Amino acid sequence: MQRPPVSNPLLDSTHLPSFSRIQPEDIEPAITQVLEENRSALDDILQAAGDQGDFAQSILPLEALDERLHHAWAPVSHLHGVANSKALRQAYNNCLPLLARYQTEMAQDERIYALYRKAADSGAADPAANRLLTLALRDFHLSGVDLPADRKQRFKEVMEELAQVQATFEQNVLDSMAAWSWHTKSGTALAGIPAATLEQAASLAKAEQLDGWLFKLDQPTYIAVVTHAENRDLRHRFYRAWSTRASGESEAGTDFDNSDVIEKILALRHEAAELVGFDNFAEYSLASKMASSVDEVADFLQELADRSQEAARRELNELERFAGQALAAWDIAFFSEKLRENRYSVSDDELRPYFPLDRVLTGLFELVGRIYQLRIEPVADVDTWDAEVRFYRLINGDGKEIGGFYTDLFARAEKRSGAWMDECLNRRDYGGNLQNPVAHLVCNFAGPTATRPCLLNHDEVLTLFHEFGHTLHHVLTRVNYPSVSGINGVPWDAVELPSQFMENFAWEPDVMRMISGHYESAAPLPAELLDRLQASRVFQAGMQMSRQLEFAIFDMRLHAEFDPRRGSRLARILDQVRTQVAVVRYPEYNRFAHAFTHIFGGGYAAGYYSYKWAEVLAADAWSAFVDAGIFEPDLARSFRHEILEVGGTVEISEAFERFRGRQVQVEPLLRQAGILAEDAPATGAA
Repeated sequence: MQRPPVSNPLLDSTHLPSFSRIQPEDIEPAITQVLEENRSALDDILQAAGDQGDFAQSILPLEALDERLHHAWAPVSHLHGVANSKALRQAYNNCLPLLARYQTEMAQDERIYALYRKAADSGAADPAANRLLTLALRDFHLSGVDLPADRKQRFKEVMEELAQVQATFEQNVLDSMAAWSWHTKSGTALAGIPAATLEQAASLAKAEQLDGWLFKLDQPTYIAVVTHAENRDLRHRFYRAWSTRASGESEAGTDFDNSDVIEKILALRHEAAELVGFDNFAEYSLASKMASSVDEVADFLQELADRSQEAARRELNELERFAGQALAAWDIAFFSEKLRENRYSVSDDELRPYFPLDRVLTGLFELVGRIYQLRIEPVADVDTWDAEVRFYRLINGDGKEIGGFYTDLFARAEKRSGAWMDECLNRRDYGGNLQNPVAHLVCNFAGPTATRPCLLNHDEVLTLFHEFGHTLHHVLTRVNYPSVSGINGVPWDAVELPSQFMENFAWEPDVMRMISGHYESAAPLPAELLDRLQASRVFQAGMQMSRQLEFAIFDMRLHAEFDPRRGSRLARILDQVRTQVAVVRYPEYNRFAHAFTHIFGGGYAAGYYSYKWAEVLAADAWSAFVDAGIFEPDLARSFRHEILEVGGTVEISEAFERFRGRQVQVEPLLRQAGILAEDAPATGAA
């Protein structure tokens, strides 16, 4: 007999989420109920545990409480990113202080802390459990378990408020983008813009009963315009709109200005860090990362700057000589594309027809099957939040299903920009209850039109491979405890290792043949075009390095130097950082920080350096495959076993050394980027 569905879909923890059944009015009652039930269950767990330090009897029931809450909240958090609405947002915002209060309450509960400490003193049955306990005890201290009552209470209040203002930051960015549009009836200004972008703009205009073309400020449209539009004024219009999102300079108005929000976020983070004994939030952030100090990160970033700045300046000079003029920020992408096409005879327009999304996905799945002995199968009739969403399951080489993932790949007005992987379900296997991991793989590609399928440029192919690397990291884990399985418990400055490693495959000739095929003729990517594309890999690598270092140094300094008496000094620090490492000249009105969701809304606060830190790890790991062969089975098996499967149960430096046989070196990244000669000697660990 089939079990009747739970009336509130967020309270059903036995299946994949019933996304289509979730209504905004379900959210707050469900979260409130789960929090109340968890608090009640906690009392029972503490009473049953007594003075015992038994891991199975005292710690695993606490893991189950976390999982129960994750089952209810993860779908809500996901929908907030991919299917935002006014009602859903309000319900989401209402829950943030409830969740922050509960999480801080649990993390500051001395009774729970005592259980973990007793279990750690007793020694757990396996290394994964011992690692879980070690990380948990660290996090108790970072959450203020040792503080006196009044400071504990203030820490709790700060974390509640911080959760709300960070959400406000992200929502202001989304609203600012949604409030901007540009309509034209004249096609003369649209020369150079890809046909797919124009077709989409024409469809939007028609839907609004307008003649001509209606452009929105989604990421694919913005990139298409600033990269391809021959009309300089139009590029400037879009650049200004994009670089002033959620700021007082925005043409969409000041209703979504994040200026005060940024100051509030930084002040709250600083106060939280001081409450638990750190001088600033940067030090607090690094307490749970691979890097040991602000100075170590600063030295790391400065080394990369010193070794790449000359290349970056040379590349900009070459670009301006090619353009025959000094270039403004809104000219860079346009002339870079022209120079790339001139130098390598390769352009986005030439490449896109060979990368229809379906073909790329098929080839990607074939690749993963070959290197990791996996089979990826589509699953029909899985409940989703949008008609274009798909679900797949992963079958291991022994025929067992080990996980699954959703794909949501097209841009929509109610979806935040960018690309990401998030957890739907965590792996759990104890007490006879196996739960396979499930991931969300999200991108923002321009969708299919009436005349052609979704066609990717190579940068978008790299994005897909990147996010699939995160997905594999989550679903291939063999760790049985959710808090250290998949990406959980992995230091934030190492979490990008699998994703950046995966990008390398998308440059290889053998892989390129697997993922490409003309959308009309199915003809493979021509060999000479492939050669030109490969040659372009190092194109403007110095400028790209400069841009990422600008973001990373700005982020670290902003959090390390914050003084509540002076405020953020955001503009001054950003100007100093740009003088230090940037080669592109920015207009005065540029307010990129006001939409820097990675650090003000996401998890990269005082951690944006992680992209470069992990890129060094990834390039060094990839160099082993270059030496041995990219399909070498023993090497792939080792990477899966030592890196992808271990979750947060092993120190990443130790895991990397097990795989690579030595400490990490920075030179492989510099060689890969063409900044360092192939025969340059290594100088030691990064």
